[in-house]
Amino acid sequence: MEQHYKLFRVRELADNDEDFIATLAAAFLEEVPEDAERLQKAVAEKDYFNAYQAAHKMKPTIDLFELGVLNTLIEVQDWGKFEKKDIDIKPKLEVVMVAVQKAIAEIKSDFNL
Repeated sequence: MEQHYKLFRVRELADNDEDFIATLAAAFLEEVPEDAERLQKAVAEKDYFNAYQAAHKMKPTIDLFELGVLNTLIEVQDWGKFEKKDIDIKPKLEVVMVAVQKAIAEIKSDFNL
């Protein structure tokens, strides 16, 4: 439990209300995989605008659940925002995707979702 994510800030936000914590975990599982898929597709297609949008949308949740890749996600976001055509962002994206996949699997298991 809580190897690939942390609930400290979630618990703080939820005032230790276990039902609300479970609701936030379910929201993570509903939104983050969809946004991550959108981000991967946008990077693959060099769609800077959608890469920026998807990464920007993911930031608060990645930060709240403390996946440990917020700064890397910001680099991916900025790649899209500033259209950094001379940078290969795929290795940074891969770091984010691995962290997201591990957190998704662990949250599903921990919350029986």
